[in-house]
Amino acid sequence: MESIVYQNQEIKRWDVGPSTFLALPEKGARLLNWHINMSDGSVRDVIHWPEEPDSDSFAQTHGGIPVLFPFAGKCYDSGNENHWRFGQNIYPMPMHGFARESDFRIRSMDQHGFEVELEQTKEMKSFYPFDFTFTVIYHFLELSLQISLVLENEGREPIPWSAGLHPYFQIPWRKNLNLLDHQLAINAKRIFQYEESGMMKKNSIVGDTCLLNDDNLINRVYYELKNPTAEISLLNNEEPIRISEVGGAQNGSRLTFVTWTKEGAPFYCLEPWMSPPNAPENKTSRMIPAGARDEFTVEIELA
Repeated sequence: MESIVYQNQEIKRWDVGPSTFLALPEKGARLLNWHINMSDGSVRDVIHWPEEPDSDSFAQTHGGIPVLFPFAGKCYDSGNENHWRFGQNIYPMPMHGFARESDFRIRSMDQHGFEVELEQTKEMKSFYPFDFTFTVIYHFLELSLQISLVLENEGREPIPWSAGLHPYFQIPWRKNLNLLDHQLAINAKRIFQYEESGMMKKNSIVGDTCLLNDDNLINRVYYELKNPTAEISLLNNEEPIRISEVGGAQNGSRLTFVTWTKEGAPFYCLEPWMSPPNAPENKTSRMIPAGARDEFTVEIELA
């Protein structure tokens, strides 16, 4: 494990077999880049990070794997954007929550990964007025990584959450390819098109496989998966990237996938969330009893 400096931030580096992982554990618990050192001397980026900053804000940069907590996506309360309701009270909530903007404290770190804890501030209480501990755990393997989001309820009443991850996959991963050379495979019972104001329009004509250049994939929501897994691959099914919930099949997975990109971007986002967007209003949040904990673990692997 090595350290390098990026914009006055100390980046940690892990080399595991052919894989190299770069992360800023204390800044948003963010993995920046994952690349494979190929046998011919070339490098394949799996997780994209821009060579030049594409935003003045580190949290808003299109790259890496931002952590979305306590709620993934935007929250609405009866059309009131960036707000959510708990009981009789209404609270503000930034899009994708506040973890990606926040500082974390390192709990442990070794040659296989790290564990960090969210450093809470008074401002967070205005968004999420609970007593809790939130930790993020990364485990790096030769051709995969696991990310665990763990929430512990330290209070005396149940608390809601619906967290997620926002991976920016380097797609296309070869210069002579484009989006129509790649396909997405997800087997879901319910598929929606996410719209403004938090509404979701049901889509009943989508198959299990589609091309990545399909414009309708922007803000598409795959819910109630038949298998807690999704894959992006070439059209011949080769070189797949597989995203899955660890233990989800045994525990009654409520995993959701959201797809998104920008026109002409060097990345494609296949985002594993705990439930669809606007979870508090849509009543799809998970509730954690007083004194209990809940965990959401995702594996990303080159299958």
